[in-house]
Amino acid sequence: MISTEERLDAVFHALSNRTRRQLIADLARCPARVNELARPYDMSVNAISKHLFVLEKAGLLERRQDGGTQSCALTPFALSEASQWIEHYRHYWTSQLDGLAGFVEGQADEE
Repeated sequence: MISTEERLDAVFHALSNRTRRQLIADLARCPARVNELARPYDMSVNAISKHLFVLEKAGLLERRQDGGTQSCALTPFALSEASQWIEHYRHYWTSQLDGLAGFVEGQADEE
């Protein structure tokens, strides 16, 4: 079993690539077969499959075998976990920036 930290590493690695983020957007519309996902990109089915493997390893999608083809669908848990991590730190940075704004406004009032 992998730790939460390892899962987050895998998710953020997967999301660090533009093509993989676009594949997630494509799959958010509906599940699709690998060859359908490859069609809009200027790359081979094999190259898209490698991107899908990274997404799958991160827990962002699952592949299903449908006869001779594979279909992919998003799985929400890993993205939800990453979103919670980001939200936690968004609150931190918002409070830090609010404090800085208050300090700067206080300095301007003194002048």
